[in-house]
Amino acid sequence: MQRVLFRPAKHRLVEFIEIEEPTPGRHFLCVSVGQKKVVQLSVVHCQISQSTQKSGSKKLQTKRSSIQECYKRTEIWSLHDLTLVDGRDPDVDDSCFLLHFDKVRTVTAVTCSAKYTMVRALVALCDRYCQRPLNLQNFDFPYIKPTTYYSNRGDCVVLSQICFYACNLVCLSMCPVPLDA
Repeated sequence: MQRVLFRPAKHRLVEFIEIEEPTPGRHFLCVSVGQKKVVQLSVVHCQISQSTQKSGSKKLQTKRSSIQECYKRTEIWSLHDLTLVDGRDPDVDDSCFLLHFDKVRTVTAVTCSAKYTMVRALVALCDRYCQRPLNLQNFDFPYIKPTTYYSNRGDCVVLSQICFYACNLVCLSMCPVPLDA
């Protein structure tokens, strides 16, 4: 996607997640940064067409050329126009969230983890390029803005820390305790 769609437009793809859309094909919510530090959010549709024969030739189109032609931006917004990101309900494992521009755009990520990954990226980019905090509503904020020193290194590190502590507790509970009689 970076090479085919964003690099020719002089943008750098920063983050993307797969989202669910009613139209067939794969869809992605992408965040990219342009040369003049313009941050854009875009929905990219990937529709891989079946290889067809060219008239007068028995050669089929190559898979590579069909992949290059499948990516199309269907919607584009500026991060400056994003006024609110609404997670809907922080107490439910819901992968759907709302992006408030001049109109509200409902986005359904493939997983709840992907939703939080995108929101963390939007918060960081808004702090860096827009010099303003991003308005968030109905999110579990410890997953967005880490409160401990190791949480900002990603979910895998947090999970490994929890597993490490759990293993230590199991080992300690299996140690015999000497009883003085």
